[in-house]
Amino acid sequence: MLKLNSPQISRKQWTALAALLLPVLLISVDNTVLSFALPHISEELRPTGGQLLWIVDIYSLMLAGLLVTMGTLGDRIGRRRLLLIGATGFGLASALAAFAPTAELLIAARALLGIAGATLMPSTLSLIRNIFTDPRARTTAIAAWTATFAGGSAFGPLLGGLLLEHFWWGSVFLINLPVMVLLLIVGPLVIPESRNPAPGRYDLASAGLSLLAMLALVLGIKEFAGGGALALPAVAVAVIAGYAFVRRQRRLDAPMLDLALFRNPRFSVAVTSNLLAVFVMVGGLFFMTQYLQLVLGMSPLRAGLALLPGIALSVLGSLVAVRLIRRVRLAELLGAAILATALGYLLMVLLPAEGGTWLVVVAFMVVGLGAGITETATNDTIMDSVAPENAGAASAISETGYELGAAMGTAILGSVLTAAYRGRVDVAGVPESIVDTVRDTLGGALSAAAELPVEQGIALRESAAHAFTFGVHITSAVGAVILAYAAVQAWWVLTRR
Repeated sequence: MLKLNSPQISRKQWTALAALLLPVLLISVDNTVLSFALPHISEELRPTGGQLLWIVDIYSLMLAGLLVTMGTLGDRIGRRRLLLIGATGFGLASALAAFAPTAELLIAARALLGIAGATLMPSTLSLIRNIFTDPRARTTAIAAWTATFAGGSAFGPLLGGLLLEHFWWGSVFLINLPVMVLLLIVGPLVIPESRNPAPGRYDLASAGLSLLAMLALVLGIKEFAGGGALALPAVAVAVIAGYAFVRRQRRLDAPMLDLALFRNPRFSVAVTSNLLAVFVMVGGLFFMTQYLQLVLGMSPLRAGLALLPGIALSVLGSLVAVRLIRRVRLAELLGAAILATALGYLLMVLLPAEGGTWLVVVAFMVVGLGAGITETATNDTIMDSVAPENAGAASAISETGYELGAAMGTAILGSVLTAAYRGRVDVAGVPESIVDTVRDTLGGALSAAAELPVEQGIALRESAAHAFTFGVHITSAVGAVILAYAAVQAWWVLTRR
């Protein structure tokens, strides 16, 4: 491990890194805090199942869709300048989300947060790549980047639980404001400006096509899970837009997304593995927080403490990966780490409808350790695979995969869970006027049960809890299969290179 006074690294570099980690900390806290606020949002704003998923998804989708675009913009106007513009927008959008009176307005505020977030994230890894030119120093800096994200995820549930014990759900958005103010004060003083000397033409058409492709893809997934008529048209739009985007990139002299990077097997496997690591962590948090609070009846703070060991192990895995990268081949390291997360998901298949707290703790610890190692190893491989002048494109691709993984984790696993829950919950005897509410979400079912006669309400709560637990089993099995395939594929591709 590098020391602060190491000849490869300076105090000025570490100070710049500390400032760059502020938006990373903010994004990670924001993601996990929202997960714990979902039951409260569900009960107060009464969103439909689709709206609840959009409240979570729209932020990551807008961010992922615009990362490459904003990265290109940062190349022109300066990455630090873009970072500070984004900080201002993120703070204002957070205030709007905190006081949103309806589910529709909250979704709109989250979309604005995604747009602002897309201006924050492209700067971080590309600046790290240019600030830390020594490979060992860069590995340690990237491990700090990953550990900060995981550490923020660990702090988020505790902070969220504390806030939700004493304040309304909007308080989880207001915590963004002091971090943004700090970044606006410190950033100009310690972060060096960085630009691409030859960035190429800014292509609005590519930006629109990439955003359209990802929005349509996730809409199609959610519609398919809910039996909606828009499933096939949405997927068709995603395929067409994605194909048009790829063709356009191949024709442009200065493409927004450099497809040549994907010809490097190490780069391609690293991006895919990184996406899947975030996919399982965020997807797991989506249904585990609801399971702990709504099925087992835990308070937000206790639910946060139950997941804390797993997220803490993710931090540890990020730091341990610095040494493992130097001693273990990438094929074996990624294969083992991804298989560990698959094992954690398999343990979740055993969760009962009552008294499953310790099994959640153990399962999420295994998931966290594997995901932490995977994220550091993949981010280091991505940045090591490109020259400094291409760091912006590489970091944009990495962070696009990161945010797309978060969105897809909620959309795919959340949609699987919703479909399984709807097919299992018993609505016999439930008044027709609230059947849709009961079928949409577990939170809606529990709210509806409170308005029914005592015996009927108890029966509905038990049915909904067992249906949700069944959905967790199905979702966990799907996640385990996806991860097992990814582990084998990563090992096979990297050993054949």
